[in-house]
Amino acid sequence: MDQAEWFAVDWGTTHLRVWVFGPDERLLTCLTSDKGMSKLKPHDFEPVLLDLVASYLGQGVCPVIVCGMVGARQGWAEAPYLSVPSLPPTGETGLRVTPTDARIDLHILPGLSQKKPADVMRGEETQIAGYLARDPNFFGTLCLPGTHTKWVQVSAKEIVSFRTFMTGELFSLISGHSVLRHGIGAGGWSEPDFLEAVDDAMTSPQQVTSRLFGLRAEGLINNLSAEATRARLSGYLIGLELAGAKPYWLGQDLVVIGAPDLSALYARALAVQGLPSRVQSGDDMTLDGLKAAYHALKEARG
Repeated sequence: MDQAEWFAVDWGTTHLRVWVFGPDERLLTCLTSDKGMSKLKPHDFEPVLLDLVASYLGQGVCPVIVCGMVGARQGWAEAPYLSVPSLPPTGETGLRVTPTDARIDLHILPGLSQKKPADVMRGEETQIAGYLARDPNFFGTLCLPGTHTKWVQVSAKEIVSFRTFMTGELFSLISGHSVLRHGIGAGGWSEPDFLEAVDDAMTSPQQVTSRLFGLRAEGLINNLSAEATRARLSGYLIGLELAGAKPYWLGQDLVVIGAPDLSALYARALAVQGLPSRVQSGDDMTLDGLKAAYHALKEARG
């Protein structure tokens, strides 16, 4: 088996991914585990990582660059936030952790914080770094949709400011635990219903909570389908977010970074508002960000 030159690690709340790189930046494999941060105690992290990568370790010391919730207070070790405005974190600005196994040299990338309005991110900053590694002269806004969607202003290679919207989490809570759960299907979609709901929420955001209960009434009285209900719920919540994030996207060069289906959904909602956007894979940007952090650390060490 080939020996690793270094490991790139994305350790989130629910999952772990490790990209194994050999000589000459050759990707040997990608390893995955369902042992995310939420399932582990601080003393569990090193054994879990070693279970995955031990067969790729040799006699030397192998750098490990880690991003994600592993650096949270409840993770392996807390990597302090960098305050914005800030350049994206690199390996040399990360927290160096001393494992018990001397064959790995571990660096946890810090998240970013903002004092006013108070906000934090941990993990998305690596995707931002990955995008800026590809387009270092970018000036505009990055949208990173997910459970907690981030809208990020970028200028002169720095992250200037950002805002977080709990749209994804609200969708999960409402569709799974509210009265609307009785009328929402697990799949299916209605694009006209989605786009109409986006426009409705942006035009009258103060009516959204009433519109949400209306979905239940429409199902009982007018037989609104489960697919249409799901699409409208998504449209109302994303439209409400777009109304709140308007100062970030109006008239800006905009790139959406995330899972393909969700990013495409945001891009379509924005297109209806007359704003074109470019979509990039969140996984690709995460890996590019980890690569940039590793190369910065390697260069700093000479």
